[in-house]
Amino acid sequence: MSEQKDGFLMASLLAATLPPTRWADYSLEWGQSTYVMGIINATPDSFSGDGLQTDKDDWIQRAVSQAQQFVAEGATFIDVGGESTRPHAELVTATQEIERVVPLIRALRAALPAQIMISIDTYKAEVAEQALAAGASIINDIWALKQDPAMAEVARAHGVPVVLMANMRGYQKHEIVSDVTRFLSSAIDHALAAGIAWEHIIIDPGIGFGTTPEENLTLLRRLGALQALGRPILLGTSRKSTIGLILGGLPATERLEGTAATVALGIAQGADIVRVHDVREMMRVVKMSDAIVRGTFQQPQV
Repeated sequence: MSEQKDGFLMASLLAATLPPTRWADYSLEWGQSTYVMGIINATPDSFSGDGLQTDKDDWIQRAVSQAQQFVAEGATFIDVGGESTRPHAELVTATQEIERVVPLIRALRAALPAQIMISIDTYKAEVAEQALAAGASIINDIWALKQDPAMAEVARAHGVPVVLMANMRGYQKHEIVSDVTRFLSSAIDHALAAGIAWEHIIIDPGIGFGTTPEENLTLLRRLGALQALGRPILLGTSRKSTIGLILGGLPATERLEGTAATVALGIAQGADIVRVHDVREMMRVVKMSDAIVRGTFQQPQV
């Protein structure tokens, strides 16, 4: 228990010392509050059952309405993805992905407040290039810039932040926290060597990407260890299969409370951004967790 408390304290101290991330007209101040990223799946086959890309002509407007609702509920980021990344999902071409995400990002940029950041969830450089041109301002890469050799140059040329996710699919694992730390350390070095600014790097432990349920729990329990890498942490646990398994086989749409537990404990371990499907409910969890962990509560004036 003492070790866990020390981990909470260390996470808070390290988070408070991170320099801000600034680019274009955007700024992220780390350690003051937890940012919420709302997920918009421009796919027909999302694992969570919320894929919006369908044969219906109004799917873009429905996606925009959902994003506007997320912003009203407190989201700072809208994360747009055009390819399902669940295990064994059907691969799509860059052209297919572009056809899904670029019109949507243009519509989102026109409809959302200027300060709202749109991230493109892709590992393909061509998709990222066109998404950034359409109005996205962050690259969220599940392969940490390593799947497409051109991705790092796209990020560098546009001067945008990148989320580097630890992806253990096909990786020879030994001890999961050490494995993820080494993966992310290597990914950071790769990004820096490509000319990406230190302050533009965000890391993600990759919960569920080539990891077992037991490993996912270990990563969550020891998430604070990743603060040693000196970069903000994005945590994406929303509705994931480990939660359903622990709760007795619940489907993705019934994993709200389990997700809330991972968000609260993740914040206690130093998470700076939480990527979620249920923004309204998770925003409440974030506010309560921040009040405890970061001391953000202020008594309303009467």
